[in-house]
Amino acid sequence: MPSLGADMESGFLREWKVKPGDTVKRGDIIAEVETQKGIIEIEVFDEGMVGELLIKMDEKVPVGTVMTYILSEAEAKTGIHAVPSKKAEVVKEIKPAEEKIPVTEVHHVRASPLARKIAEEKGIDLLKIKGSGPDGAITREDVEKAVVEQMAPAATPEKSVSENIRTAVAAAMSKSNREIPHYYLQTRVDMTVALKWIAEANKQRAVKDRLLPVVLMIKAVAKALANFPDLNAWWENGLQRKKAINIGFVVSLRTGGILVPAIHDADKKTPDELMHALSDIIIRARALKLRSSELTDSTITITSLGEGSVETVFGVIYPPQVALIGFGGITEEPWAEKGMLDVRSILTISLSADHRATDGNTGSQFLTAVKNYLQQPAQL
Repeated sequence: MPSLGADMESGFLREWKVKPGDTVKRGDIIAEVETQKGIIEIEVFDEGMVGELLIKMDEKVPVGTVMTYILSEAEAKTGIHAVPSKKAEVVKEIKPAEEKIPVTEVHHVRASPLARKIAEEKGIDLLKIKGSGPDGAITREDVEKAVVEQMAPAATPEKSVSENIRTAVAAAMSKSNREIPHYYLQTRVDMTVALKWIAEANKQRAVKDRLLPVVLMIKAVAKALANFPDLNAWWENGLQRKKAINIGFVVSLRTGGILVPAIHDADKKTPDELMHALSDIIIRARALKLRSSELTDSTITITSLGEGSVETVFGVIYPPQVALIGFGGITEEPWAEKGMLDVRSILTISLSADHRATDGNTGSQFLTAVKNYLQQPAQL
């Protein structure tokens, strides 16, 4: 079970998309898991044959739990792989013959040695179990029943999707404020030339393929990051620079809350490819139909308030990332340049950054690079 965010501890398996013996390749969808962020498609990152499915439908699965194995060609032929299956371990632990060991008394609790062994391994308190054996002794079956009850989700009032997402975001943002020493910078850029370039470019495109200003903002950030690798990174036991530039884009949901899916390899995409990718992830995010990699691969985040919004946004970094770029609304303002006063289309850009990873000098140079790219849209 992958971790789909700093706030995630477990998920529920809702559907297997494969069966044992199926051949899979990198990027294939093998399961659907329900989390606070909706139904997420789980991708596979290896090639091979699907082994035993270790998790049952609707089972609650903690992060890090093995759900199945992807076997190599040699493992598939021999049926042997490095880690024994969950089922095999259970069969080995629970043999009917072992239950014939005489019952002994420990800490005033009558329980068979096998029952005590299972209880210890599973963290079950024997004092809370009512035995069904002779003279009230606790048997293996009693402990196994307690294990099942412990794993079952507690009966709590059902929350709406919006409430679940807000809870998840709150957990991540609280973690960010506790652990990340933020610093903030901002600059303003004249977008008049960029908007004219988009208007001309859109004359050659069908309505559904027209570019939006945010595409240039994403591309400018992606290109600038190539020279500032300390901002395209995670903080996990120190700074971990990332080779791929996967930009997380904040999507506001109609029911409330946000999701931050990743646009993979944003630096390698043309403005048209970025527009297509952005449109796709917004639609799927609002339908709560994202892939696991889209929620886990972001190396930096962009939040854009869109047209007609307030001028400035200072975001909260999404851990383990080390930076977030905020774009305010584009507004018409008086603008002085080369001794001349004019009315221009002005955009405010902000940077929220982790002071453990970078400092104000790096942040300032980065924002200047983004600004320069936006003033030369033909180079994007």
